[in-house]
Amino acid sequence: MITLLDNTVLSNFAIIARPDWIRVALGDAAATVEETFAELQRGIALSRLPNADWTWLPVLHLDDSERVVFERLRERLNAGEAACLSMASARNYRVFTDDRDARAIALQMQIPISGTLGLLLILVRKNYLSLEQANVALAQMIAAGYHSPSPDLRDLNS
Repeated sequence: MITLLDNTVLSNFAIIARPDWIRVALGDAAATVEETFAELQRGIALSRLPNADWTWLPVLHLDDSERVVFERLRERLNAGEAACLSMASARNYRVFTDDRDARAIALQMQIPISGTLGLLLILVRKNYLSLEQANVALAQMIAAGYHSPSPDLRDLNS
């Protein structure tokens, strides 16, 4: 299943210089939408995010019917989250977002969701990272400003 990533998730991995971990976790299922990618590029241009190699990440475009839902969602969400949810709803994709409002709307729309913590746990379950390594990465993200719902993946790894 294609997984659309929002800017917060992409940014969290960019901040710790590990966008490649997203590719390890999701493989060819990882993608984003042009609205999210534009947000990411603005963060880089403003020096809020480090430049990273995102050439491997497909950037998808909304079709006309998805744009109608996107415009409705824009009343409550920023462009990246609205575009991810609109496309995921139409194409039966899942979304990785850390935005509380986007997650609530995704649940209402019955869109499968996860986020930064879910990606770190996938890496642990794939034995790519130990739980300790994933917690170090999470601590680095939190130190850089990520408002994590949990400071320790041990609380979630069951």
